[in-house]
This record gives sequence, structure tokens and C-alpha cells, in this order.
Amino acid sequence: MNLRTSSADLAARDKRAPAFQRIKEHVLRQIHEGHWREGDAIPGEEALAREFGVSRMTVNRALRELSSEQVLERVQGSGTYVAQQKFLATLVELRNIADEIAARGHRHASELQLLERARASDALARKLGLAARASVFHSVIVHFENGLPLQVEDRWVNPQVAPDYLAQDFTRGTPNAYLMKVAPLQGVDFEIEADTPTEAVRQLLRMQAREFCLVLRRTTYSMGQVASVAAMWHPAKRYRFTGRI
Repeated sequence: MNLRTSSADLAARDKRAPAFQRIKEHVLRQIHEGHWREGDAIPGEEALAREFGVSRMTVNRALRELSSEQVLERVQGSGTYVAQQKFLATLVELRNIADEIAARGHRHASELQLLERARASDALARKLGLAARASVFHSVIVHFENGLPLQVEDRWVNPQVAPDYLAQDFTRGTPNAYLMKVAPLQGVDFEIEADTPTEAVRQLLRMQAREFCLVLRRTTYSMGQVASVAAMWHPAKRYRFTGRI
């Protein structure tokens, strides 16, 4: 089975997307690839309308949505500019766990438990914004700090955002690092809760019976779509969340 998406497939998919969505993805790509940087003015509505062969109303919708998502900043009488990406200042940073461990002067390692293409459940499909029973990517990875398991990362990925996800070697890099590189981050939803781990998670984390986990459930967005839905399980006795506002 060919798990890769060709450039022709991507082009065909782009043509099927609504015009305003194609404009949003174009703007996000320009920012992600460094062509437009924070504070730069982007082309005006008339120029974008000509480039995409659409009405100014369509362009206006795309830019308004990107402004409400804090990707762009529109200044009356001046133009539209790339905004400062404020989502990076959230309480729980989108830190690569390998970097987090290295910052403590410790050694990170990981074990890949599962990397597969699967059919999304109805609930998962709704979270990812996909059709019921859509094909999605699924990975389960255990992260270690100085040889002790610290996190079980259970992640579901939208293939439209990261089509080459299954081809990555996640023993050499983390899913977080890969997704930050290929999918320009647009926003994050998260929640933290205490929960009882499944037996499989308990064994992977080498926990005793009746111990609790701290679970970070996180949804990331890129190019106007949900990029991934993940649950990160941590032994409550060995981990804590910190942050600064």
C-alpha cells in the first residue's frame, strides 16, 4: 500500500477545497516557509483576488478568519500584517518532550510501540473534522528520562495535514518536532486531568496498581484544519506541569 501523497494528489485536493480555504492555506504556507514574517505586510485583497481568480468578498472572508485566529492583524487604512504568534505564550507550552528533558540536563530516549493507518471512530472523526470512518494515522510512543518512562504519547494525526507521517523514524525524532516542521501551527486546545491509566499504559509507565496519571489532552490546528489529537499520559508521582503567565 502506498502511504505517500503525491504532489498531483495534493494539487487535486487543493482544487476541491473552497476558495477562501485555499487562500488561508496559501497565507499560512507563506508564513511557515518564512516568506512573510511577523510585522510584514501581505498582498492586498485586490492582488489576492486576481491571483486566485475570486471575488474580493472571498478574499475578505479568508483574511477576516485569519485575523480572528490571530495569524494576521488588519490595520484600518494601512493594510494587513503578519501578527505576532501569541499562542506560543499559553500556560502549557507546545514543547518537544525531548527538549524539555534536555533542558533539565537529562537524557531522552523513546520506544515506538505503534505506527499505523487506521479507521477513525465516529467521535475521533468529528474531532479531526473528517468524514466518518476516514483513514487516519495513529502512533503510540513511550518517552524516557534517564531510562525511566515519563510519558506515553497516544496521537492521532490528520493525513491531509501530514501525509508522510507514517514514513518518519520516530526513534530519531519526536512527532511534535516533525509536526511543528511540516504543519504551520495555528492554534492549540488543551486540558489537563487526573485519570486512571489503562492496563497497557500502566505497564508501559511501570506504575503500581491504583496509581494515577496526569493526562494532557491536546488538539492542534494547522492550515485551517485539525492537525492532531493527542493524549499524553504521565505518572502523577513522577511528573508535574508548570508554566508562567
